[in-house]
Amino acid sequence: MCDRPKIQTNGRPVTRDGGRSAIGFDPRGPDRPDTREARAVIRGAVLDLDGTVYRGDAALPGAAETVATLRERGVSVLFCSNNPTKTPAEYVDRLAGIGIEVDESMVLPASTVTRDYLRDHHPEAPTYLVGAPSLASYLADAGQPIVEDPRAASVFVASWDDQFGYDTMADALAAIDDDTVFLGTDPDRTIPAEDGLAPGSGAVINAVAGTVGREPDRVLGKPSAEAAEEALDRLGVPAGECLVVGDRLDTDLAMGAAHGMTTALVLTGVADRDDVADSDVDPDYVVDSIAEIPQLLE
Repeated sequence: MCDRPKIQTNGRPVTRDGGRSAIGFDPRGPDRPDTREARAVIRGAVLDLDGTVYRGDAALPGAAETVATLRERGVSVLFCSNNPTKTPAEYVDRLAGIGIEVDESMVLPASTVTRDYLRDHHPEAPTYLVGAPSLASYLADAGQPIVEDPRAASVFVASWDDQFGYDTMADALAAIDDDTVFLGTDPDRTIPAEDGLAPGSGAVINAVAGTVGREPDRVLGKPSAEAAEEALDRLGVPAGECLVVGDRLDTDLAMGAAHGMTTALVLTGVADRDDVADSDVDPDYVVDSIAEIPQLLE
């Protein structure tokens, strides 16, 4: 663990300068104003899933116990994933299988962030999707008009698609012009696979962008503002009272850092300590696994 001071859930402020908490003790004397930065109490936690709560089909040690401890201490927990192929209902079942009970309202995958963005900004727009069949069904069930002809689309959504190829790039050229809304579900360039890493949504989005010579208008999922705002809204806490726990510096922790949340990197997934040294994102905490999170809250 890193040597930064602990965050708390008992209502006491904590300093981030390594000093003692300003509870009955002021090292600068009674007549000097307290100008030290204080971190607000933690009342909400955003937990990444793959690489943080579980890896593959197995729960990571201490995950269920950590979630239980957070809840016992009055911390609301939201599970947030950049996987655009799964629905909240599927995550509810998966989490139940590793001993974590949750309802759909506290699960926020990239599929839902994308659905909600389309519903809020382009609810009736003909939409062409490069993505998994499960995402197409999820969006269609929510009322989004999904079209098969790329030329009929005014919105083009790029996502993870294991069938991506030359024909897909041709469809992108047919669909996307200066007036087309070009969206990506999430920026993850790689995703964990049984034998290492596999291309993720970010690889598909980048290929489409390179083909059409234009960057997406929005890339949703973490670390986007849309994902952060929806996460905070569901938790019902301000950013300064939220802890983000994840294994990716460029998505999980970047979202937290950009929005004033406390961040904790776990070393059970993508990033390691060498990555921290090379990253523009400076985690508040670096821990070996999610099992250590309760120690930060004591």
